[in-house]
Amino acid sequence: MPDCAATTSADEALLSLLKRLDALGYDFVTPTPASHARVLARPAMAEARSVRDVLGWSLPFREDVLPRDLFADLRAAGMLAPADGGLWRSAVRVSRVRGLLFLHSAYPTDDEDSVFLGPDSYRFADFVAAEMGPDCRLGRMVDIGGGAGVGALTAARVCRAREVLLTDVNRQALRLARINAVHAGIPLATREAPDLDGAPDACDLILANPPYIVDPAGRTYRDGGDLHGGEVSLQWAKAAMPKLAPGGRFLLYTGSAILAGGRDRLREELAKAAGAAGCAFAYRELDPDVFGEELEKPAYADVERIAVVGCTITNPFPQPPES
Repeated sequence: MPDCAATTSADEALLSLLKRLDALGYDFVTPTPASHARVLARPAMAEARSVRDVLGWSLPFREDVLPRDLFADLRAAGMLAPADGGLWRSAVRVSRVRGLLFLHSAYPTDDEDSVFLGPDSYRFADFVAAEMGPDCRLGRMVDIGGGAGVGALTAARVCRAREVLLTDVNRQALRLARINAVHAGIPLATREAPDLDGAPDACDLILANPPYIVDPAGRTYRDGGDLHGGEVSLQWAKAAMPKLAPGGRFLLYTGSAILAGGRDRLREELAKAAGAAGCAFAYRELDPDVFGEELEKPAYADVERIAVVGCTITNPFPQPPES
């Protein structure tokens, strides 16, 4: 699979932005949208005073707040929008995850093609790194719905993967993922697809961090469908298992709605699917309670909590014939 380099002047400007930010030692951790909104409600956050305010907190800013080269990169990339009072806003944010910088969409992420990165991205990256281990080596790897590329680049960096493919339905996500990969020095191929459609067989690793919330707005990066938001996770798991090489693994980071009495329907369905495919199954809770505000909505009337879970499905090596 070819290394996908930045191919337009706008892409080159965003790559330059990342290089300059790395040279400045830039660092930002993106919180949940709810926490972001609470911070922005503070009087001191009305206008940007630093690079982090502009490219992390998405605050309106005066041109002289940014170093000239950063402002020029944003302008050349077409990522500046006018704001009230003669101010500017950046259309992108930049966050650091496990040492790597990632371009993603500015706050608020309300557009259909928003490229989301948040606390789930950090937990996903940690889950992937922990599952890989220090001596991991990979041949072929696919990240389904990979967004800005956090999972793919984390795994490829840890395991020195030979082939890395990232799929997504969002062209803007594919674009930013390619730029993030070039900056990280990691060869990455991308494909516009909703799942594993067109992906190669015999994969050593397939990653997924699918949407897992019931979203009335139907935003692609957020809406997980039926099963209280777990349907996309289940369908991706079913599609991934036939694509695994012997010994290959499917790593699923997702959320599961825990029903009254503690029942986890997603776990039940994933275990059933893995058993039917003859695969080994491991599953654990990574965070027992996230997005508690969703429980106020009608779709979650019978749900006690939403847990973040990590699931590993392994295609076993064939058993040698008996002598």
